[in-house]
Amino acid sequence: MVKGQLKELVRGSVEETRDELLEAEAEKLTQAAQYEQNEQRRGSGLFPMRCIGMGKKRNTGSEGGDHMRIPRHIGVIPDGNRRWAERAGLPKKDGYAHGLAPGSELLRLARDAGIQEITYYGFTTDNCKRPPEQVEAFSQACVEAIGLIASEPVSLLVIGDEEAPTFPRALAPYTTRRDLNGGGIRVNFLVDYGWEWDLACLERSGGSRKKICDGLRSHDVSRVDLVIRWGGMRRLSGFLPVQSVYADIFVVDRLWPDFQPEDFYQALEWYQKQDVTLGG
Repeated sequence: MVKGQLKELVRGSVEETRDELLEAEAEKLTQAAQYEQNEQRRGSGLFPMRCIGMGKKRNTGSEGGDHMRIPRHIGVIPDGNRRWAERAGLPKKDGYAHGLAPGSELLRLARDAGIQEITYYGFTTDNCKRPPEQVEAFSQACVEAIGLIASEPVSLLVIGDEEAPTFPRALAPYTTRRDLNGGGIRVNFLVDYGWEWDLACLERSGGSRKKICDGLRSHDVSRVDLVIRWGGMRRLSGFLPVQSVYADIFVVDRLWPDFQPEDFYQALEWYQKQDVTLGG
């Protein structure tokens, strides 16, 4: 009797170990297949920016080639966290935490592509009208996201209404631009940001463009060349209205937590086709 039970235990343990090994092997094969697929896409031109920095050329087959036009500054609107959570069967508030990894990956991709400045839209003063548990969740997600960014070689600035009760106190040290880990790409993070708050210090309408820009509370943020919005919505939602006045806007239908590198590469590919005149 005991001997038979031991046999069953051993057999069960062996089968469980075998299943785990098979599952691990399947995961490796899946990752390898995804890597191969991405490499094929890059080779086909879908991911043309992987190894292209600012001012470098891409060979187009024409005599002498041409210059890739890399946006100097991109804005990021990471929308769709709550919808993603609902589709996953989770409370809406749980969606924000799943947007942390995409933000870190996008930063590395932008740096590799030669982007000089990137601005993330964290949350707005209007967002703070949402249920308290959601406000707490996206505030915490922003704190964690900025903690991840602060571990990279960046020039970091957090912009938002520091006097608002919903502004995370932990981010106060970053409200003055700081070069971290040797400095690098300029990263701006909008936290408790509102366009009314941004423009409130303008003394009067009119005046020179420089005077207007210098009067913004976000005056240390440069003109945005390209805004990429995830989540399928076609709107800026108050994102840096002055700096984005001539920005091209690329919309990704995919929800932010489902971010894929191809979203970024497709946006850059699309940007090459835009006629950037700045009104001229």
